[in-house]
Amino acid sequence: MKLLSVYRRRPALPSVLLALVLLAGAVSAGPRLKGPSASAATTGRPNIVFILTDDLNEDVFAKDDGLQSLLTSQGTTFTKQFVELSLCCPSRTSTLRGQCAHNTGIFTNDAATGGGFQSVYNKGLESSTVATWLQDAGYRTALFGKYLNGYPNGAPSSTYIPPGWTRWFSPNGGSPYSEYNYDVNDNGTTVHYGSTAADYGVDVISNKLSAFIKNTTTTYPDKPFFTYVAPFIPHGPATPPPRYDGIYPNAKAPRTPSFNEADVSDKPAWIRDKPLLDQTQITNIDNLYERRRESLRSVTDLLQNTINTLQAQGVLNNTYIVFTSDNGFHQGQHRLNSGKNTAYEEDLNVPLVIRGPGVPAGATVNAFTLNTDFAPTFAQLAGVTPPDFVDGRSLVPFLKGVTPTPWRLAFLNEHAGPSTLNTNTQTNLLEPQDPGDAQALATGGAPVYASLRAKPNTLGIADPLNYVAYDTGEHELYDLTTDPYQLNNSYGSASATLKRRLDAWVDTLKTASGQALRTAEENPPQ
Repeated sequence: MKLLSVYRRRPALPSVLLALVLLAGAVSAGPRLKGPSASAATTGRPNIVFILTDDLNEDVFAKDDGLQSLLTSQGTTFTKQFVELSLCCPSRTSTLRGQCAHNTGIFTNDAATGGGFQSVYNKGLESSTVATWLQDAGYRTALFGKYLNGYPNGAPSSTYIPPGWTRWFSPNGGSPYSEYNYDVNDNGTTVHYGSTAADYGVDVISNKLSAFIKNTTTTYPDKPFFTYVAPFIPHGPATPPPRYDGIYPNAKAPRTPSFNEADVSDKPAWIRDKPLLDQTQITNIDNLYERRRESLRSVTDLLQNTINTLQAQGVLNNTYIVFTSDNGFHQGQHRLNSGKNTAYEEDLNVPLVIRGPGVPAGATVNAFTLNTDFAPTFAQLAGVTPPDFVDGRSLVPFLKGVTPTPWRLAFLNEHAGPSTLNTNTQTNLLEPQDPGDAQALATGGAPVYASLRAKPNTLGIADPLNYVAYDTGEHELYDLTTDPYQLNNSYGSASATLKRRLDAWVDTLKTASGQALRTAEENPPQ
């Protein structure tokens, strides 16, 4: 802060005046930051590379040998990492702010249904995010790739840059999901990328990220950096680069016991109403699955290029690399075509691996962790105290091999729409629908619901549970030890006491925020 630097030039200030100066400096920083200012010593503070893939589920991640070699064997894997709402924009908003959807108010991908970038912008949510906190603390911050669905619709201009970002490189037009023929807001200037191999989106992001790391470590050697890296892969159409096109011929989506589930008589009406998938639908599911695996190889290349750059610049040993996804993805489970935004395991449980200084290599964490935990984790690594509105928890203790006590015993999963198809299917908007999409209630998607995942021995039973309460009055309840594929809805046979306690816990969580929410996660109702 300027006042602090003035004080350092004038060491003879009396102690009373010093206190006033320090107080004025604290006020001048504004409400966005609690913690060290940009003038605080940055030496030794770690760099953070956050890689957020799009629609990557556990199965596709686990089959990529390169990611297993670069991440899983080198860092700590969080086996129970979940998203609080399985849809792109709500999840990404929660990631930026550390809040659940009922506290951000963002449940959908587009403004017509109260979601998307435009709603985030109109609500002023961008004024306080992990980017603003870290930038105010002296970090160079950069975003490369996908921001929020619908960006920049509704912003003052097509080259609008949200608060908190030192370097900005995010598509603002064209068809970035196809990896070709798109426009990018490159730090305030729109740049067009075409259809050549050099224009492939993930590779462009990789090169821009590498250049930022080199520039920062060379030109600003005393500045730590935070990069938010968001390729559009493996979201459909999941276009692989030419070098990987066709490398997994005839790959098929996993035929889990829930694939094209034969008997759905115990499921809610929105599932019961679905016919068995026909062969054309299954073939399309398999074709998309093959492209998802092939396109992910480009993200492996991005990760390798990043590691090489960090190593060459001498900062790999002071950099945390965090790899995850904004939501999971189902392909054929419970008769559902390709998509997300349900309470089923494939949509909620996503990959998370963290490697970096002091992080145990090859270790696993089985505690419940959420996408709301990223913002407070990055804040702690940067030496910043996040605002009180944050719902999540820092994962830093796990990075030191320590399991915090207490920790959450349950978490809330939410869903509230959309009721109609995403308007971003219109020409020149940025978000394509998933093939066979059933996100919207009008096209066969789930009704509004609140869901609870609970650890064993928290409600007087030995097994972990997934409980879903729909606003239609329907329910689902699964014992995830004996029924991991969620085939047998046991709600009808559950005791009245268990049902009461489940509803009480859900009701508490879906209205709580901040410390009250964290406390509720740790304390089952009696």
